[in-house]
Amino acid sequence: MMNWKAVLAFMVLFAVLMASSYTMLIPFLPIYLESELGADAKSVNMWSGVVFAVTFAISAVVAPLWGRLSDRTGRKLMMLRSSILLAVAYFLGGIVQTPFQLFLMRVVQGFAAGLWPACLAMLSAYVPKNRIGIAMGLMQSANICGGIIGPLLGGVLATAFGMRDSFFVGAGGLSLITIITIIFIKEPPRDKPATAQEGSPKPGRESLLKDRGILALMLAAGFTSLVIMQVQPVMTVYIATFGEVSKTNLMMLSGAIFSLGGLAGAIAAPQWGRAGQKRGFFHTMVISFCLAGVVSCLQGIPHTLWIFALFQFIFGLSFSGIFPSANSLLVLLTPASRRGESFALFFAAQQVGGAVGPVLGGALATVLAPRAVFFTGGALLFCIGITVFLRCPSILNIMASDVGANDNGSGDYLNKIKAQAQSELEAERNAKTGVSSNGKD
Repeated sequence: MMNWKAVLAFMVLFAVLMASSYTMLIPFLPIYLESELGADAKSVNMWSGVVFAVTFAISAVVAPLWGRLSDRTGRKLMMLRSSILLAVAYFLGGIVQTPFQLFLMRVVQGFAAGLWPACLAMLSAYVPKNRIGIAMGLMQSANICGGIIGPLLGGVLATAFGMRDSFFVGAGGLSLITIITIIFIKEPPRDKPATAQEGSPKPGRESLLKDRGILALMLAAGFTSLVIMQVQPVMTVYIATFGEVSKTNLMMLSGAIFSLGGLAGAIAAPQWGRAGQKRGFFHTMVISFCLAGVVSCLQGIPHTLWIFALFQFIFGLSFSGIFPSANSLLVLLTPASRRGESFALFFAAQQVGGAVGPVLGGALATVLAPRAVFFTGGALLFCIGITVFLRCPSILNIMASDVGANDNGSGDYLNKIKAQAQSELEAERNAKTGVSSNGKD
C-alpha cells in the first residue's frame, strides 16, 4: 500500500501533464492541417470537424470496455496501457504528412482513451472517504491548470520551433507519466466483487447502468460537457463583436479571457470539494449547476468586453463545483471493485456530450446569434440543477459517513435506508400492539 497523499500528489501531476499535453495540440489542429499537412482552405473545416469528432466517438465506445477491464486486471496496468498508447499517438502526430494520416492518428488516440478515468479509479482506491471531496477538487484544479498551461506552451513551441515539435513534447509528457507509473505507483489491494444480499438480485455486469444514481450522474455529465463544448466554436467569434477588439488583438484577448475562467476554476475547485465533504456533494453539485446556469446567461448580455471577462471569471468559480462533486458521488455510489468501469462510463458520457456540443453550438450561432449559445447553455445547466434537486435527492444525497469502509456502493446505502425504515415500522407496530394489549388488560 502507498500513502494516499503520495498517490494524490502523483495523480495531480498526471492530471497537469495530461491536460497540458492535450491542450497544447488540439486548439492548433486546424492550423496544422493547413500549414503542415496541405489541406486547402476549402477542405480545412471539413477535415477539422472529422479529426475532432473521431476521437470523441471512438473513446465514447471503448472507454467503458477499458474501464471494465481495469476492474479485472488492475488499475496500474490500465494506466500504463493508456499512457503508452497516447504517447505513441502524439509521436505519430508529429510525423504525419497528410490530413488522412492525422485522422488515423486521432483514431489511435481514441482507442488509447481512458487515462483520466483510470487515474480517478486509482485515486479512489487509496484516498479515505472523508478526504475524497478534497482529492477530487484538487484533481479538477490540476486538470484546469493543465488546460491553461497547454495552449500557452503550445503557442510558444509552435512559434519558435513549429507545430511538429509540440506533438513530440506531448509524447514526452505522456512518456513521463508511464515511467513514473512503472517506478512509483503500486497496484492497490483488489476488492472482492459485491455479493448480493439475501432477497436482492444477484449483481450483473449491466447493473451499473441500471443504478439510477450513476445513470443520473452520467446524464448530467453528458449535458454539462455539451454545454461547455458548444461554446468553444463561437467564443472567439463572440469576443470579436465587442467594439474594443480588433483583428490584431483578437487572439490575445480571446486567450486571456479563456484563461480567466480556467484560473477561477483552478482556485475554486478545491474549495467546492471541501464544502461538499462537509455539507454533502449533492448540495454542492446542485448549487454549482444553478449558479453556473445563471452566470452563463449573464454572459450573453453585456456589450462591454471587460464585463464579459468578469462574468467569465465568475462562471469559472461557479462551474468548477460540478465535476468534483459528481466524481465524489460516483465513488460513494459505486462498489469499490467496479470503480474503473463507473469512471469509464462517466467519461464516455462526457465524450458523447463533447462530440455533440460543438456541432450544436455552431448551428445555434449560425441560425440565431453567438449570444444565443450562452443563453441556451445557461438555461440547460440551470434546468439540470433543478431536475437533480427535485428528482434525485433520495439517491444522490449521500454523505461519506453513510457508506462504510468495506462498502458495496449505492446498493449497500439503499439497503441500509430500507433496513432502517423497516425497523422503524416494526418498532411502531410493536408499540401499537403493546398499547392495544394494555388497553385490554
